[in-house]
Amino acid sequence: MSTTLQTGHRINLEKTAPGLKRVRIGLGWKVNATEGQPFDLDSSVFLCRKNADDDPVMISNAHFVYYNHTTSPDGAVVHSGDNRTGDKDGDDEVITVDLGKVDPAVVEMPIVVTIHEADARKQTFGRVTDAYVKVYNDETGAVLAEYDLDADYSDKTALQFGSLYRKDGEWRFQAVGAGFKLNLATFIRKLGGTV
Repeated sequence: MSTTLQTGHRINLEKTAPGLKRVRIGLGWKVNATEGQPFDLDSSVFLCRKNADDDPVMISNAHFVYYNHTTSPDGAVVHSGDNRTGDKDGDDEVITVDLGKVDPAVVEMPIVVTIHEADARKQTFGRVTDAYVKVYNDETGAVLAEYDLDADYSDKTALQFGSLYRKDGEWRFQAVGAGFKLNLATFIRKLGGTV
């Protein structure tokens, strides 16, 4: 049975689905753009440890998984690749995580979607609707949690949809829904990476 999350809500995935081995994170959206250049939304996952201030920081640049680097160094996180249109039915981009393979140093994985060349194309999430994230049990296909991002992001160029994180040895998911006026390179630097 799926749990519908609101912004800030959390779910213990392993208590929801005992014996959970792999999750599939499905991201979807619709673009209402009738003029100008087409939108290209890109999902990314950052494999992070915590710094001294308890903030997430990428372990290394190799721990950034996206359309051009589709697998994490430990092989646990796999990105489906770039969907440049966002006009298909179902999930637009998919990230699969084998929980048992995740490097023990990883405690959090922020899941972020950015607009490619947003500044140059003068594009924001104000033209994006029906954005959502779903967390599936990859073995059974059951939806464990879903979250619709329904806030006003009209001036934002990056959104953190959610975060997969480890607490007390168990994997959990938080619905974040935070918008930023950042491009992907700035987001990487924000999480301690280099561009």
